[in-house]
Amino acid sequence: MRTPSAGGNPTIADPELTPADRAALLGLARATLEAHLEGRPLPPVCAVPGAALKRGAFVTLTERGALRGCIGHIAADRELVAAARDDPRFAPVSREELPSLALEISVLSERTLLPAPVDAERVVVGRDGLIVRRERLIALLLPQVGREYHWGPEAFLAATCRKAGLPPDAWREPATEVFTFQADVFGEAREAGSGKGEG
Repeated sequence: MRTPSAGGNPTIADPELTPADRAALLGLARATLEAHLEGRPLPPVCAVPGAALKRGAFVTLTERGALRGCIGHIAADRELVAAARDDPRFAPVSREELPSLALEISVLSERTLLPAPVDAERVVVGRDGLIVRRERLIALLLPQVGREYHWGPEAFLAATCRKAGLPPDAWREPATEVFTFQADVFGEAREAGSGKGEG
């Protein structure tokens, strides 16, 4: 079974989160954002099994379809709620914007290292997200980004390299590690249009 993202795109097979988990995590992300903006204590962790999963996760904020912020963590070393609670980019959002903001959560699968030399045809745009790493330079683009920009695999790889501060063709070089991953993507239906979850 595949889980559709907010835009209806299949992204991951056999997700571990139930519909109740997704709804609770979205509610927690919104309540955390509201509490932060209003100077109140952060809400308690929701009592659903999915909240305790340790996964990489990203929270994307869109306002009237435009990207307003996207941040998270790659490593599966924290509970999912940490992506919403630890987002330093929430601060610039104002209380007045809350009604027009929509939240989307991308819960990452384990990543898979592509063997060098990387064959771009192994990247499935719309299903795969990308991580590019060379020494201290690293970047991630969520699976929905390539689809939203109508990129092919090579353009998606090049964009991820540019985001890492590398030349666009660095993915072809043996010193650059390229990983793919999938994501369980779900969000609020507060607005028309879609934002670019750049991660």
